[in-house]
Amino acid sequence: MGAKVLQRFPAGAPRGSWPAEEYAARRRAEGQPATVVMDLESDAFLVVVPPRDEN
Repeated sequence: MGAKVLQRFPAGAPRGSWPAEEYAARRRAEGQPATVVMDLESDAFLVVVPPRDEN
């Protein structure tokens, strides 16, 4: 995948709570292209940013 993981959040958050999405929204407000993905193996949501283009 090559993306950098900024933060991990357990998938078992209370109903109506979206901590990974809220964290990603704060990063996007700061200018980072943060996205939330699900890691099925660890049952967690990951907030990731794409790898930097080194060119």
